[in-house]
Amino acid sequence: MSRYIVRPNGPLKGNVRVIGAKNAVLPIIAATILTKEPCVLDDVPDLADVKIMNEIINSLGGRAEFSGDEKKAEICCENIENLSVPKNLAEQMRASILVIGALLGRFGKGIVPLPGGCAIGKRPIGLHAKGLEALGADVRIDEIRGCMVAQADRLVGSDIYLDFPSVGATETIIMAATLAEGTTVIYNSAQEPEIVDLANFLSKMGAKIKGAGTDTIKIIGQKELAGARHRVIPDRIEAGTYMIAAAITRGEVLVENMVVDHLRPLIAKLIETGVEVKITEEGIYVNAVDKKLKPTDIKTLPYPGFPTDLQSPFMAYLATVEGVSTVIETVFENRFMHADEFSKLGASIITNGKEAKIDGTYRLKGSSIRATDLRAGAAMILLGLVATGETSVYDIYHIDRGYDSFMNKLRALGADIERIEE
Repeated sequence: MSRYIVRPNGPLKGNVRVIGAKNAVLPIIAATILTKEPCVLDDVPDLADVKIMNEIINSLGGRAEFSGDEKKAEICCENIENLSVPKNLAEQMRASILVIGALLGRFGKGIVPLPGGCAIGKRPIGLHAKGLEALGADVRIDEIRGCMVAQADRLVGSDIYLDFPSVGATETIIMAATLAEGTTVIYNSAQEPEIVDLANFLSKMGAKIKGAGTDTIKIIGQKELAGARHRVIPDRIEAGTYMIAAAITRGEVLVENMVVDHLRPLIAKLIETGVEVKITEEGIYVNAVDKKLKPTDIKTLPYPGFPTDLQSPFMAYLATVEGVSTVIETVFENRFMHADEFSKLGASIITNGKEAKIDGTYRLKGSSIRATDLRAGAAMILLGLVATGETSVYDIYHIDRGYDSFMNKLRALGADIERIEE
């Protein structure tokens, strides 16, 4: 069993470069299924989830090759023959469901086992089905095999209203609609930057998409799509994690290669607590050295609100700021599982439904804790950077799913962290 051992080593200081976004590259890899021509992706993070998505492409008969040194993926889906994703791959990663929209769009059929990933609540795969049905597909859940089956003789554009602006459902519908007959309009669509990046990639392939990044997206179906080369947008969640790392250790860090507008909610909340944040030509400079910090409240919301994926790292930070802060989680109903683990380090957190009250203190003590999901795992590492003594974080396979070179990047900033393989 692998674990991280973390010890306090003073404020983090230095520069850190952000890699391409996990939540952008996964749907983009799925989208390569829509063309028989080769695609090349640059600035691809070296993550467990990326490797699984590439394995899915290979399992279908495509060819996906990834170079960790070059951060480049080369994918060709010309020879896809199998339209069913293997269960052992799908159950490892939530994003596996995204493949169904691309398979349905190009081949008229797709079978995807119900996905795995982080256990942070009910994610609305029903919205995927609703959207595909609106395009004319027959979609059913095979309870015996535990999979979603979608098929259609032809897809026809339609007006689709999403009850919730689901990122995954928006991406699934966009992919299927690019090869549907006529025009599709998605109302109450997700507005995340990763949606925009997917749309930009598809546009390079020849898709006709307008409105990505707004709550209404229009897709005009095409007969076929071509190959393309694309650089993945920087990972705003990785960038935010290192910004919070600077704050929690009372350090100063320059975060390079990010899009400032993607981080506005976090920037605002860090400033509210007393952290200095400057936007420079090189990146975002975060300085918490000798700052008088105060508590604040956050409420997670779909983009452009405060991202749910930064809720647990920010809660970790608030646990070190004297005074009472409040965190309200509105996106997922089961995303406070990390609170009990934080408490093992001495954090004072009381949860009640969607709300958590944090009574901050800088007097935390190392212990053995378990990562409950990807972002919570990163948050526990951050707490370990300031808790006295030694903190052991287990179940770190979660962290491997979403952070490229996490340990090495933290070490470069001065962190005392090591990985133990047992």
